[in-house]
Amino acid sequence: MMFLRIRAGLRELAFLLSVASLIVSSGCGYALAGRGSFLPSYINTIGIPVLANITPYEMIDQVFTERLRSEFIGRGRYTVLPQSTGVDAVLTGEITSLSVAPAAFTDQQQASRYVATIVAKLQFRDLKTNNVLWENPALVFREEYDAAQGTNALDPNAFFGQEANALDRVAAEFARSVINSILEAF
Repeated sequence: MMFLRIRAGLRELAFLLSVASLIVSSGCGYALAGRGSFLPSYINTIGIPVLANITPYEMIDQVFTERLRSEFIGRGRYTVLPQSTGVDAVLTGEITSLSVAPAAFTDQQQASRYVATIVAKLQFRDLKTNNVLWENPALVFREEYDAAQGTNALDPNAFFGQEANALDRVAAEFARSVINSILEAF
């Protein structure tokens, strides 16, 4: 009976691998992130005002907003301003949820890895045509990272206070994901 289960599992794995290889070989047009832009050529100045923060956690709106701005600036083509007027396009949104949960444990049952989950509502609007170019009303972003030695906190305020770089790393990956989605039209 065990042999039949293993064999069925192998067949499912083989099927999934063949489907994956078909997808990869189908020429889906995937390119390296940051190489192109599907934005109209007249968009040169982008406004990114501070994200709204409806979570009880202070400062995450400023950290995430700054990382979004830095990611756009890092692309080298765009001027980024902190306002929503006098620009070609604007990225607005709000952080609706932030949670931290253990993802892995040591032999002593201490958390060794955490997963931070951020839920946000974002919209990128072309102000010249007043069209929404990209939006995600319920973007869920998860990032795992190793716990600092002696960290044992599930409250994001306490955890990010103890692990100073964790929030910045999560914000950087969040920003990279969002900007790639906007620029690569995924």
